[in-house]
Amino acid sequence: QVQLVESGGGLVQAGGSLRLPCAVSGVNSNTMGWFRQAPGKQRELVATITRVQTTNYAESLKGRFTISRDNAKNTVFLQMNNLKPEDTAVYYCGSLWVGDSFRYWGQGTQVTVSS
Repeated sequence: QVQLVESGGGLVQAGGSLRLPCAVSGVNSNTMGWFRQAPGKQRELVATITRVQTTNYAESLKGRFTISRDNAKNTVFLQMNNLKPEDTAVYYCGSLWVGDSFRYWGQGTQVTVSS
């Protein structure tokens, strides 16, 4: 059974930081990553990372967000710095890249950035 469990979300003031871990079990895939979905908007890619640490970011988030992974623990992390109110969204962890998205998803963790 595949499980992805995110944590680390919460309420933070603009300019603050959060780190989101996602523990994955039941699947060991090359590509893991994060999407997010803001209210009234479509889910959008945040970042992906491969087993050999090759990363890909949404252009608008480069420099503020950093994705990393611990292959031994099958865990992916998202470090978010200098957060802005427009970063408010539910952040979803994904595993096993197929086509243009992930096959497996976590339940999501809410990130709210206040101004």
